[in-house]
Amino acid sequence: MLQPHRTDSGLTIYRSPLLEQIGVPHAFSTRVGGTSPPPFNALNLGLLGDSMLQDDLSNIHENYRHLREAIGCEGRERCWVHQVHGVRVCTVRRRETFENGLKADALVTDDPERLISVKYADCVPVLLSTVDGRVVAAIHSGWRGVVAGVIAAAIQSMVDLAGEAPQTLAAAIGPCIGFEHFEVGPEVLESFVSLFGEDAPLRRVNEKGFIDLQEAVRRQLMMAGLPEGRIDGNDRCTFRDRDEFFSHRREAGITGRMAALIGPRSEPPFTLAR
Repeated sequence: MLQPHRTDSGLTIYRSPLLEQIGVPHAFSTRVGGTSPPPFNALNLGLLGDSMLQDDLSNIHENYRHLREAIGCEGRERCWVHQVHGVRVCTVRRRETFENGLKADALVTDDPERLISVKYADCVPVLLSTVDGRVVAAIHSGWRGVVAGVIAAAIQSMVDLAGEAPQTLAAAIGPCIGFEHFEVGPEVLESFVSLFGEDAPLRRVNEKGFIDLQEAVRRQLMMAGLPEGRIDGNDRCTFRDRDEFFSHRREAGITGRMAALIGPRSEPPFTLAR
């Protein structure tokens, strides 16, 4: 289960006991702390697409500086993608250049001088690491990403880069919109039934229904080969817990963004048993 942590600079972040045991720097941010004014108050880490209402970039850069400092990675380069609810995975290789802003929804890296990050404000952020912390991944997955298979694609990219079996990986599922608040239409329900079968993580209410995104991601991690004991979940809801999190759905899109960051260990060896 993810654990909250209050930093010296006033930020509240969530960390994974599994990933901490491995020793990889990481965090799931909240909205607590930071410098952004309303409606982005306060730890905003992203822009709003085509909206005319925007946070100042200087606030966002300062917020990322505080977040990197909180996990001891002030000097690392942050790599990021333009998230499109798809299945593409970008690999950030050691000592190779990387172009930020590519359209993708996951990143994998083996470079201990870099951090990789994804943004979220209701969708599911997922962080993964190999047992020795040499290779890590950051994934953004809403319901479209679940249906597209971005979880399996990112794990395969990790396996290809690290030469490790999925059974040795560890994962942390970050805060997202909860089951009781994620109402969807019949087409989404049918997509999940097609993917998971009759025991899909959903509840029908007349023609609409509700989807359990965290459970869907947890099942896909296990389907890809991760044991249940190597997956940290959480009990938070970005829609319900308004004092802690931004929510795209609750605020009709006019809100800030959280970020999930992770980087490889600077100094192996591993601490989590294979």
